[in-house]
Amino acid sequence: MANYGCTDKMKLFTGCLMALVLLAGPARSQDRESSPNVYKGAFDPSARAAVDRALSYLAARQNANGSWTNRVGYKLYDDYYGEEGDSTDVTALACMALVSAGNVPGRGRYGKAVEKGIDFLLTCVRSEDGYITKNGSRMYSHAFATLFLAEIYGTTRRDDVKAKLKRAIQLLVTSQNREGGWRYQPIPVDADLSVTVTMLQALRAARNVGISVPIRTIEKAERYVKQCATRFGFTYQSATDYSFNDTRISYALTACGIVSLYSAGEYDSREIRDSLRALPRLRARLIPGKLHYFYGHYYASQAMYLAGKQEWDRYYPRTKSEILRLQKPDGSWSDDVGRNYATAMACVILQMPCEWLPIFQK
Repeated sequence: MANYGCTDKMKLFTGCLMALVLLAGPARSQDRESSPNVYKGAFDPSARAAVDRALSYLAARQNANGSWTNRVGYKLYDDYYGEEGDSTDVTALACMALVSAGNVPGRGRYGKAVEKGIDFLLTCVRSEDGYITKNGSRMYSHAFATLFLAEIYGTTRRDDVKAKLKRAIQLLVTSQNREGGWRYQPIPVDADLSVTVTMLQALRAARNVGISVPIRTIEKAERYVKQCATRFGFTYQSATDYSFNDTRISYALTACGIVSLYSAGEYDSREIRDSLRALPRLRARLIPGKLHYFYGHYYASQAMYLAGKQEWDRYYPRTKSEILRLQKPDGSWSDDVGRNYATAMACVILQMPCEWLPIFQK
């Protein structure tokens, strides 16, 4: 995968097209493990065994229509509310967990499960506007599904995936608010960082595989993210938000801010450096079993991995040990969102150094 350290945004998004050759098919496992970008010993036998059990758990719980069931609802501060149903975002995350182990359509032990997950998500793309939704799911779900479809399009080049991916991306472009962020619904009114990061990752993944994304959209989003930055981490909303201002700072939000800037092509800035220093202090607030635990580590693992070996070596061994201790005998993990969600997230986090998903590659 190309190195996207360029700060010139136009060069960045044009240069991403060079990645298409590499995305035409997944690397063989021995090639991936010998890559100089993969930190040796990070994904050790204990992590591999835990992930193997977890993937077996996930595969056994895929529905006949290709989806995974989870609580579909919403977060309110530290709690999560919803009802069980076919979940677009958890289906995308479960498939990302499978792909992170080298499973793609037509290849791998769980290649068929990934293919069924793709087909389910394509049925959830609304014909009138490209919104990927099911059972009342919101923009978080749309973005995770869009991100996964972009990763899959880079591997399969399926025309049906491309057509619906383009419509999903267009929805993201048109639903950006005037400050440059996104919110829970595809209506450009207010914005928050926890939603905006998912949109930026989806846009970046799509542009990486040749789907058009206006540079103005990225520039506005980067500006919004920087308005959420403080010396102590990133806030939930920008201090200039005209509708509602929530400036709480957390581990998850600070990791979101760093990954947002990475996704916009910014890899070394004052905002990133300040936030990398703030993360260890904020980590103490994470509570296993709550929504923010796996969500926070999902973004922190990306932030630390792309920050370099020194940051990764401080982060991953502790995180890996902690997550492995939380695994249940049946191979799953749990939190207040649902077991399928927590298990998929844990697998993605643990497999970060394997670099199978292009969006996570250095």
